[in-house]
Amino acid sequence: MKILVIDGQGGRMGKAMIEQLKRSGPLPDGVELYAIGTNSTATAAMMKAGADFGATGENPVIVNSRDADIIAGPIGIVIADSLLGEITPAIAMAVGSSRAFKILIPVNRCNHLIVGCREASLSEYLQQGCREILQRVEKAKHSM
Repeated sequence: MKILVIDGQGGRMGKAMIEQLKRSGPLPDGVELYAIGTNSTATAAMMKAGADFGATGENPVIVNSRDADIIAGPIGIVIADSLLGEITPAIAMAVGSSRAFKILIPVNRCNHLIVGCREASLSEYLQQGCREILQRVEKAKHSM
């Protein structure tokens, strides 16, 4: 199973998500955690948090979105020109059209608002996202 965490800017959200997933205990054999940053700072932060593989830029997002099972990151990864312009139209298209299950963390910034989301801290949203990833990993493990 390939889990792709995508983040930009300083990589704080992706780093926190990877740290939480790693703290939950060892992931089952065959589950790989990829960190793809839209810039080298974001990638470095996520790699330091314990990702198995990392790469930076538009092309790694496009290539790795093709065969990912789960893609996680801020909701902006499916909105062109978000994250202060770091999400190119090609990145948004690759993530949005991927067959992967997407876990998108609502962040009401960069000129978008996710209506219907309850107000919660980033930490709460990350915990909820990590729980969903771990449930899907467990379900996939039992169906193998």
